[in-house]
Amino acid sequence: MPLGYWALIFLIGIGWGSSFLFNEILLAELGPFTVGLGRVGFGAAGCWAWLVLSGTSARLPVRTVFGLFLLGTVFFAMPFSLYPLSQQHIPSGVAGIINAMTPVMVVIVSHFWQGGERASWAKSAGVVSGFAGIAVLTSPVLGAGAGAEFWAILTALAAPLCYGVAANFARRFGAVAPAVIATWSLTGATLAVAPVALGLEGLPVVTRAETWASLAMIGFVLTSAAFITFYWLLPRAGATTTSTATFIAPVSAVMLGAWVLGERMLAAHLTGMALILLGLVLIDARLLRWAGKAAAR
Repeated sequence: MPLGYWALIFLIGIGWGSSFLFNEILLAELGPFTVGLGRVGFGAAGCWAWLVLSGTSARLPVRTVFGLFLLGTVFFAMPFSLYPLSQQHIPSGVAGIINAMTPVMVVIVSHFWQGGERASWAKSAGVVSGFAGIAVLTSPVLGAGAGAEFWAILTALAAPLCYGVAANFARRFGAVAPAVIATWSLTGATLAVAPVALGLEGLPVVTRAETWASLAMIGFVLTSAAFITFYWLLPRAGATTTSTATFIAPVSAVMLGAWVLGERMLAAHLTGMALILLGLVLIDARLLRWAGKAAAR
């Protein structure tokens, strides 16, 4: 595979990990649902601009568009609001670690989804390891009786569950161009979260330049550009290789949170991340296959 593809995968992983840092910056001036609205709104605008510039048609049957609106609500509107909501009580690095549970949730939902992929023993072990990581992650707040942090972790954990449902639901749109899927989904997400954000938090008032810069970064770069690039890579690099961005994102989130925000990572946080990453290795299965081939030589 060309080195440039690997570079793009690493950039996507680092970028998605940095989204939790930008959430923290945005929360200094905006409510959590407004942060979610800003991300999907800017992301949708960026995707529409891409379709216009590339000359790609967004025409779809009305029923398909409404299906994509539903996909966008589950895949974008809910997770992009749940993470800022949880980050009011937990560090950005912890939120990034929880986000790594996405493949674990995909395995669980796929196992029970009609026509979905049944979990193998390795994937089942990966699920157990992932949840063990979450248990370790929550142990400090349970011991300290920090109820707000405990519920914030559960709130953040709902986001990977949304991704797991969305990943299986998205299979029905396989005949639609990926950029068109992202565009209509983000448009639907914007329509879904806008009344919630405006009703609960009112019209946003932005006075800081870093807020505008963070909105542009998290919306245009980390959402529209990142997803368009990700979908462009999928047929070229393969789904398994492209998915390695999932391994990079939590490490990126933890390191940026510590370096930029001065967040303190406890041993339980790092142990939890190690267990979740072990779960991803078991689910991915590539290292197991490589080890088996090496042992057979």
